[in-house]
Amino acid sequence: MTKVQRDDEETAKQELPPNVLIRAVEPEDTPGVTALMNLPGYRWGTMRLPYQSESTTREKISTGGPTFICLVAVLEENLIGMTSLSRFEGRRSHAGAIGMGVHDDYVGQGLGTRLLSSLLEVADDWWALRRVELTVNVDNSRAIDLYKRMGFEQEGLLRGYALRGGVLVDAIGMARLRDAAIHS
Repeated sequence: MTKVQRDDEETAKQELPPNVLIRAVEPEDTPGVTALMNLPGYRWGTMRLPYQSESTTREKISTGGPTFICLVAVLEENLIGMTSLSRFEGRRSHAGAIGMGVHDDYVGQGLGTRLLSSLLEVADDWWALRRVELTVNVDNSRAIDLYKRMGFEQEGLLRGYALRGGVLVDAIGMARLRDAAIHS
């Protein structure tokens, strides 16, 4: 068993504190979001590059517009997770894509479920999206299990999808369809 596996098992036994607040990201969250995105575990499970600057984070937070929502999880004024939903336009306005990540110290405690549930509420009840899609690295089994529990299904394998640590890794395309009977 590797150190990462032992750490994952130990983390999974902990429970998320009840006072975690899920809310919209604010410009003053820039330092916390940047720190979160630069954590090694967070970055490993996402498409993020290392060494993201606060100015890059600030720009992404401030230029989202009406077809973008970003939620953060806050515990005692510390950002411990985030998720975002980008609604497509035009002929794909029925669909959106998500991204998310959890602080290295809070993996396996239910935070991903809370974040994704909050985001899917926006997708379903406010934007009436029929399709929500994502990509996830094939070796991110914890995230894949979460997405499956939340109704996402695998649609395809994307070979050599992204460079991570000097190696091309495969990803899985997944989607959750509401009212699946309307598509053929």
